[in-house]
Amino acid sequence: MPLLKSWLTSANTATCPFPLNNLPYGVFARGEDEPHCGVAIGDYVLDLAAAQSAGVLGYPDAGFEMPYWNDFMELGAEAWAAFRNDLQTLLTYDSPAEALLLPCLVPLSEVALHLPLVVAEFTDFYSSRHHTRNVSQLFHGVDGMLPPNWLHMPMGYNSRASTLVVSGTEVKRPMGQIKAPDVNLPIWSACEKLDFELELGAIVGSNTIMGEPVTVTEADDMIFGYVLLNDWSARDIQVWEYQPLGPFQSKAFATTISPWIVSPLALAPFRRAAPPRDVPLLPYLQDQGPMLFDITLTASLQPQGACEASQITKTNASHLYYAAAQQLAHHASSGCAMTAGDLLGSGTISGPAAHERGSLLELSWDGAQPITLDTGEARSFLQDGDRLTLSGLATGEGYQIGFGPCTGTIIPARNAS
Repeated sequence: MPLLKSWLTSANTATCPFPLNNLPYGVFARGEDEPHCGVAIGDYVLDLAAAQSAGVLGYPDAGFEMPYWNDFMELGAEAWAAFRNDLQTLLTYDSPAEALLLPCLVPLSEVALHLPLVVAEFTDFYSSRHHTRNVSQLFHGVDGMLPPNWLHMPMGYNSRASTLVVSGTEVKRPMGQIKAPDVNLPIWSACEKLDFELELGAIVGSNTIMGEPVTVTEADDMIFGYVLLNDWSARDIQVWEYQPLGPFQSKAFATTISPWIVSPLALAPFRRAAPPRDVPLLPYLQDQGPMLFDITLTASLQPQGACEASQITKTNASHLYYAAAQQLAHHASSGCAMTAGDLLGSGTISGPAAHERGSLLELSWDGAQPITLDTGEARSFLQDGDRLTLSGLATGEGYQIGFGPCTGTIIPARNAS
């Protein structure tokens, strides 16, 4: 699919992350205005509540005046598709609605972006084969080892929605129990191995009934959209606490998402097939066509006082082994009820090459091979003042689909006590 032309000229350049092909959903505020729903187009946000007031846009039950997209999600997948089609018609280059919509556009440079939804629950998965093998080698010393169940089902754990924040929010270095391998007892200390995790998040847009599973195809239709996700990780806390039940406090202190929700329809041209399966998946998880996405993902680190950020990794969402629809189908397979607003993290996305690793744990090989930034500084893990930014772009024929940055700056831990 080529670039769709809009009457808004800033949306028509090949490097614009928000062309007419995209139209991602966000929540914004200008000045003292209350946060409410908008759609990114070019260098602007289309104020949906204003467009409704102008009589250009319908959907009276969508809740566009609210600071979240949850009400709109409840309208269902048919409404999601119809709404996106209506927006593209209104914003296309020959639309007669231009004069009515111009006053509803707000420059992106003048707005603050907020969390775009009320997150009901957050589940983080472990769906990158390369990341799993790297961590197994680092934590267990076995080259290329996968957990015995990993090739059979998406592995995950229930995490915290209460500390999920939007891009730009500062992240305080966590405190926790840390035990060095050469001592008998843990200490209470600030995390020294603070890390990022480069992930793709899927937002569930429909409810399920407790006791009723869903197929992979049904799960795919239930996904409202995708965001970039950084599940900040305290590796020295994690390695002490994670056995036998998995991560807990080492992941609960903060998770950052990008401000714009990109719809599956915008990403449809970039669908890619899963990698070959080592063993056949059970029928309820089997692939139903291409369900991964060709999205280039990068992470950049800017130390405090540095003029520019250094790109430290570049990978692709197509390196995942399990798609979001398979994660969702597995999540509901026991009869677990899913809720509109649930967020599913893909888990760290790493590729096969060293420069494609999606965390500092892997990039620095747990500190044994520190990376060098463009400033000449070395990093094994994040330091106070570091600004970490995730970016994602799907590149089409003369256009790009972007998510906006997923950024957080590390601030010092509270005093130990």
